Amino acid sequence: MSLLLAPVRRPSASTRTRRFAALAVLMLPVLLIAVDNTVLSFALPAISADLHPAATTLLWVVDAYPLVLAGLLVVMGSLGDRWGRRRLLFVGATGFAAFSVAAAFATDAWMLVAARVAMGVFGAMLMPSTLSLIRNVFEDRAERRLALAVWSCTFSVGGALGPLVGGVLLAHFAWGSVFLLAVPILVLLLLTAPFLVPESRDPAPGPVDFVSMALSLAALAPTAWAIKSLADPDTRGAALAALAVGVVCGVAFVRRQLTARVPMLDVRLFRSVPFTGSIVTNMTAMFSLTGFLYFISQHLQLVAGLDPFTAGLVLLPGTVLSVVAGLVVVPVVARIAPRWVVAVSLLSSAAAYALVAALGHGADIRALAVAYVLLGVGIGASETVTNDLIVSTVPAAKSGAASALSETAYEIGAVLGTAVLGTVLAAAYRAHVVVPAGLSSTEHVAAGQTLGGAVAAARSLGGHAGAELLASARAAFDSGVTTTAGVAAVLMVAAAVGAWFTLRRVR
Repeated sequence: MSLLLAPVRRPSASTRTRRFAALAVLMLPVLLIAVDNTVLSFALPAISADLHPAATTLLWVVDAYPLVLAGLLVVMGSLGDRWGRRRLLFVGATGFAAFSVAAAFATDAWMLVAARVAMGVFGAMLMPSTLSLIRNVFEDRAERRLALAVWSCTFSVGGALGPLVGGVLLAHFAWGSVFLLAVPILVLLLLTAPFLVPESRDPAPGPVDFVSMALSLAALAPTAWAIKSLADPDTRGAALAALAVGVVCGVAFVRRQLTARVPMLDVRLFRSVPFTGSIVTNMTAMFSLTGFLYFISQHLQLVAGLDPFTAGLVLLPGTVLSVVAGLVVVPVVARIAPRWVVAVSLLSSAAAYALVAALGHGADIRALAVAYVLLGVGIGASETVTNDLIVSTVPAAKSGAASALSETAYEIGAVLGTAVLGTVLAAAYRAHVVVPAGLSSTEHVAAGQTLGGAVAAARSLGGHAGAELLASARAAFDSGVTTTAGVAAVLMVAAAVGAWFTLRRVR
């Protein structure tokens, strides 16, 4: 049964302050990782203008980080259970800060991609540690449900704050500043966590299963890459091969866990339909958020002509209401069945996309702000409920690996959001943009692939031809947004129906 419905046992007041101080410290990496998932969206125009990446390379700049993160989360969660979750948190914080600096000063697109890969490795150490440490710090169920709501809200709000933070930084500094943001946050974590966050680990973890770790990585990473690459005809063959590798390794991983005396991950958890439904819901929530931000950030800056800070302010109401929804849903779900709450929340995300699709080229800034409010409310409410369902199904000693499953769902959702919707958007843009003569070969290719490339080429071209290119590129981009939003709306409705049936036994 969900912790949201569990009986309340009052903790002693003497240690309550210390527990919630530990929670505040643990929210630092959660906020950072969530912001990092979306802050890059608002830096994409500046990165396009400075580094001149191709359309596929630009997608890799966004996706390299969550792809690596998704592949390593289960491995890192298992290592944290064995070697100490706080210790793994410290290693992850140090490495993430170092490679954030490297990303900030990247001089070409592939150098930036490499830095993002390294950030994914160390970021995978951070996220499972935070959720599993919360599971162990808050033994009281009433406190834990509040702590989980704060965790969910922080993750949702971090993703929503990304554009606003990016807007503030990009209004005053170069695009590398969005990566340097990590350094002071992680330094604060490293200074305070040793005093406030207790160490925890599995008291009987069994031997380290390197074969299972390798199979986990070989299942998740190729699968995530294949999902990203299937839509591109040039990479479809390799993507199908990678998908086959991922499936074979995934089957081998599951078989090994079912026969192991001490499995790295108890895959029997997936026999629980509510657990599986909650994992899928987490994935669709991040799909919805990152996909929406991928195109709205570019529309607000490159079509509507807003500066980054003003564009971030447009999304502020949705950010605030995402926090409110995540906290308000805690007492609500005690009275209303979780399937109602989650299904309605996902329908709110579907309504956000449907509004954008229905308005098409006529969508003004106010309409986009309203759409983001619908999106934020839906994500904030659904994630609080599903994270509680996920964490409450496992014993505290095994919380690291189980928490990693929730994080993996988040990151695969982030990959899908930019990969699926970004690919649909890029295809529609390329099909409709008209690039005039008079550009260099490099500028011609860039203008034909991305809106950022077209804006830079139009400035170089100037005059009537430049104005025509800019108008064509903006119209092509918005036609792609309309198509993309329609596809996403249908997917969100399907996710709501799935949540309705998978959570029907949770009361």
